[in-house]
Amino acid sequence: MGTAASPPLDTIHRIELAEGVDVELRPAGPMARAVAFSIDLAIFIAAAILLQLLSFAFIGIVGAGIATGSMNIFLFLLYWGYHVAYEAGVHGATPGKRRMGLRVVSDHGGPPTLAAIILRNTVRPADFLPWGYLAGLLSCLFTQRFQRLGDLVAHTLVVYDRRSPAADPPADPAPNPSSSEPPPVTLSREERHAIVRFLERSPTWSDARRTELANHAATLTGSNGPAGTSRLLAFGRWLRDS
Repeated sequence: MGTAASPPLDTIHRIELAEGVDVELRPAGPMARAVAFSIDLAIFIAAAILLQLLSFAFIGIVGAGIATGSMNIFLFLLYWGYHVAYEAGVHGATPGKRRMGLRVVSDHGGPPTLAAIILRNTVRPADFLPWGYLAGLLSCLFTQRFQRLGDLVAHTLVVYDRRSPAADPPADPAPNPSSSEPPPVTLSREERHAIVRFLERSPTWSDARRTELANHAATLTGSNGPAGTSRLLAFGRWLRDS
């Protein structure tokens, strides 16, 4: 008597949204995140050296106390603002994460809130305990979705950005990123909410996955494929902004 085949091992996690849509996320492991962090650290060190040189240049103008104090303030803002500014941006990733094809998302698959971004980075010093990022590494290794302490507290994930050209070829034709169009029929509250959620989460999906989901709304958009995806996104923008 045969036994059921075991599913293949991978790092893909499927999350079912309230509207019944499945989102596929591929959390990034400690190695990819370590390389991304090393790139960001190199950028931070280079910026710190530049600030140090500038402070030396201004000592003769404003005095050593003011120059040193100003440098320390800028270093403080750089340390705490670097990750927050980039991760809260349109790409959801620091330069190091973008280089490694990673981005930060909420644990339900959508873009994280600014509060979540600030919280995950405020907890970052705890990940360094007791030394060398050991707490963060152990947390990544012993959690199913490779979450460090900051991710667990802020309910965020670092995932592979499937919009990366290396991962997915660009759709042809690409959806118009700014078009807005009202739906041709009256929609229920749940339907309007589902379309807006589709718009918000579409940047985290591959072109193929985005098209696959949009095809379910072909009766509303009137077409399948990239044309249907583009029109559904236009509906979402109109509903979001109306």
